[in-house]
Amino acid sequence: MSSPHTNDHPMLDVRNIQQYYGGSHILRDVSLKTQLGKVTVLLGRNGVGKTTLLKSLMGLIPIRSGSIGFAGADISRAKPYDRARAGIGYVPQGREIFARLSVEENLCMGLAYKSASEPIPAELFELFPVLKQMLGRRGGDLSGGQQQQLAIARALAAKPKLLILDEPTEGIQPSIIKDIGRVIRMLADRGDMAILLVEQYYDFAEELADDYLVMERGQFIAQGLGSHMQENGVRQLVAI
Repeated sequence: MSSPHTNDHPMLDVRNIQQYYGGSHILRDVSLKTQLGKVTVLLGRNGVGKTTLLKSLMGLIPIRSGSIGFAGADISRAKPYDRARAGIGYVPQGREIFARLSVEENLCMGLAYKSASEPIPAELFELFPVLKQMLGRRGGDLSGGQQQQLAIARALAAKPKLLILDEPTEGIQPSIIKDIGRVIRMLADRGDMAILLVEQYYDFAEELADDYLVMERGQFIAQGLGSHMQENGVRQLVAI
């Protein structure tokens, strides 16, 4: 169940951000909000600015203007490390796990700014049972789907209030896509986390979306309730 106050207090509150790369205007006056207990899905074709937006939210690239609010605080100029410490978990496109480290060591990296004695949350192994069986295996030896589960678990280790996922189904087998979808829905339904999901796979996005946004050429051209995606023709908007 969502908190009754989520509409008044968005977890993420992005207002009118502009981003340039060289002479190109990449993000054009982008505004969005995410709420606790909800999955906000961002769709769009390749190259429209989705990953640039996520990197801007994480502070990996600076915004030119506008503001980024998180949990009531302005984090527009905060360092990536401080955004993570404040409670933002980020699963980048391509997973970026540490191939030479074990599964256990990768999970510990998600706790890097916690106390040295902080244990890996047992809940991660309930969400992704395969990781418990593979704790000693190197990350690079896992399948693509297992690596994606590890990347999500690593982001969840610090118990974020906002989880940002950049195309988690990319290159993943259907059975694991289903498992990842189940975990995302379960996390949202607990009501203590907001989820921002960038996704190319329309059916997966539609199944999970409480709210949706469609990006084209660095700006949103459509948005609304996830339950209205079909009638609003969103599939056609993002078709290649």
